[in-house]
Amino acid sequence: MAGVLKKTTGLVGLAVSQNPHEEKNVEKLEERINCGQIEEVIVQAENELNLARKMLEWKPWEPLTEEPPANQWKWPI
Repeated sequence: MAGVLKKTTGLVGLAVSQNPHEEKNVEKLEERINCGQIEEVIVQAENELNLARKMLEWKPWEPLTEEPPANQWKWPI
C-alpha cells in the first residue's frame, strides 16, 4: 500500500486523515498499533486529551466538599 492513499475509512462520519503520521506506510502503522484504522486512533487520542483537560478542571483527586449519601456506592442498589 506504500504510495497508495486510501479513499475511505469505510466508517460513516469518519473521513480519511490526510497526514496521520510521519510514517509513510499507514497500513503498516495500523498493523503495529493494532487498534483499528489510524483515523480511529486519532479520534480516540483526541477524546482522551479532552477528558484529561476536563479532569484537570474537575480535580477528582481532591477530597469531597461534603459527605456522600450513606448508600451512594453500595451495590446492588
